[in-house]
Amino acid sequence: MLSKKAQYSILALVKLAREYNNGPLLISSISQTEKIPKKFLESILFDLKQLGVLASKTGKGGGYFLIRKPEEINLADIIRHIDGAIALIPCVTYKYYQPCQHCKDELTCGIRSVIKDIRDETVNLLKKITLADIILREEQLINENLIENN
Repeated sequence: MLSKKAQYSILALVKLAREYNNGPLLISSISQTEKIPKKFLESILFDLKQLGVLASKTGKGGGYFLIRKPEEINLADIIRHIDGAIALIPCVTYKYYQPCQHCKDELTCGIRSVIKDIRDETVNLLKKITLADIILREEQLINENLIENN
């Protein structure tokens, strides 16, 4: 399950992606429209700066803005940066591997093999989904909902 911090990170980045090339956004604006507690958002945006997907500008007209295109920012990178491993058990993680206490032999462990396949599929899907894809999906869902309600 995604942590609240990862969920808020994605919400904030999607908001910034919608405003890509429109100038910086104030923390208070993002906090209000996305319903993210302001103090928590400050910490999140600082972490995302460390990931290298956004920057900030101080002073008049300041705020946060993406420094990479929405098409270049995928969910796998965001989730790994905020939550760490994208695996159900530590013996199949890519960047955070830890040996399993229960495996007699990792090479022949059926559970590990199945969970690794799930991890691989999940990571591949998350790498393909970008902020731009999320915005496009939202627009499609809004249009579908409008058609259904007319």
